[in-house]
Amino acid sequence: MLTISHISKTFNPGTVNEKRALTDLSLHLAPGDFVTIIGSNGAGKSTLFNAISGSFYVDSGSIVVDGKDVTFMPEYKRARHIGRLFQDPMRGSAPGMTIEENLALAAGSGGWFSHMTKADRDRFRDQLSQLDMGLEDRMKQPVGLLSGGQRQALTLLMATMDPPWLLMLDEHTAALDPATAEKVLDITRRVVEENHITTLMVTHNMQDALAMGNRTLMMDSGRIVLDVSGEERAGMTVADLLERFHRGAGRALDDDRILLSGEEG
Repeated sequence: MLTISHISKTFNPGTVNEKRALTDLSLHLAPGDFVTIIGSNGAGKSTLFNAISGSFYVDSGSIVVDGKDVTFMPEYKRARHIGRLFQDPMRGSAPGMTIEENLALAAGSGGWFSHMTKADRDRFRDQLSQLDMGLEDRMKQPVGLLSGGQRQALTLLMATMDPPWLLMLDEHTAALDPATAEKVLDITRRVVEENHITTLMVTHNMQDALAMGNRTLMMDSGRIVLDVSGEERAGMTVADLLERFHRGAGRALDDDRILLSGEEG
């Protein structure tokens, strides 16, 4: 489903601000893989997502999604087949439009400038009810009035109404309180499994990195230093993850945010 071959990216080359962000990175995801990614700030996680989504072109290598080479495909064309959620709950939806208008846009029905049928509204209400966030009775309410967790759940629904080739979750629960984050993660798990969506999820929480999906990557300095799945991953603890990072990166993980997350629970 996703094949990344030897991609590299350097920002501001030849200047004092030169930054090597990705280094000869290769990655393959089979259809239905749900891969969690963890790494400290500057490890290259969001840069990898931006490369896949087309925010910039890589300097070398190739990116193939569902058999189509998208390496030099414009971002807006990739967006038709790649769903993405961000850390900020305010992104991914139109706050001044109602819930049903946002859903109509996501479904290709045109939103507020188009006529929605009763069948459209019934379908949207049914899909919202499955989120269990109390949104099915608030379809006329502007999205800007929703809580962060409600917005993220709605954005997830919008991104998967027409299941994308690839879903990218960029710390989509990091701005939420723990209870709401857990609920959004439960919704995420269910939506991904029911629709068999190939998924990449960046998280700062090592417990979530091991509990979600079927495979975990750790990144450092623009490269993958750990790729674990199957029985090996099933038996891993947070301490094991830290030790494997040390072996792969040649140094201890020094991101306080990630280390503190490992102490939760």
